[in-house]
Amino acid sequence: MEASFWHQRWADNQIAFHMSEANPMLVAHFVSLGLQPGKRVFIPLCGKTLDIAWFLAKGFRVAGAELSELAIQQLFEELGVEPEITRVGNLRHYHAENIDIYVGDIFELTGATLGPVDAIYDRAALVALPDDMRKRYTAHLMSIAGKAPQLLISFEYDQSLMSGPPFSVGNDEVRQHYDDHYALTLLASQDIPGGLKGICPAMENVWLLKSG
Repeated sequence: MEASFWHQRWADNQIAFHMSEANPMLVAHFVSLGLQPGKRVFIPLCGKTLDIAWFLAKGFRVAGAELSELAIQQLFEELGVEPEITRVGNLRHYHAENIDIYVGDIFELTGATLGPVDAIYDRAALVALPDDMRKRYTAHLMSIAGKAPQLLISFEYDQSLMSGPPFSVGNDEVRQHYDDHYALTLLASQDIPGGLKGICPAMENVWLLKSG
């Protein structure tokens, strides 16, 4: 999937994936990570999710990675915060109190640039990537974040009924990516009311991934 696809989606405001409130699955299950306020949470492919404001309001620090600079400009506008913007290699670093967002290709983000994180919240990253990119992404994510524990939200549906994104990432695939590195717990699995995008029946699954 080309970067131009996502740039065009943001430019055209075709962001149905952007929720108007904090993700209910996050609110219900983040406690499972056992993090105390002040800890740093990494959100890959974060967009301008309101989950970031939720974390900040709870006293957490946030790091994110996002391809679309337009999304991050809108994020800081909606937070009412003026960021400091610098360049780190091929990435642009948006920084303000308790928040660091790296704009560009996530595969350009290194662990040294990202810095220590206490947990990963993957709400829309794994499911945003086509099959041929997901193995590379999961390996890269574990590399740069030091196999920090994860709260992972995924969707499962008949891929023949909808092309994605978001793509269907079934429980077996989640295990294929992460079983060798984490203890996996399926915290919740529920039908999406009205189906995914109103097109097809789908399940939303919430996983807790913790290192042994």
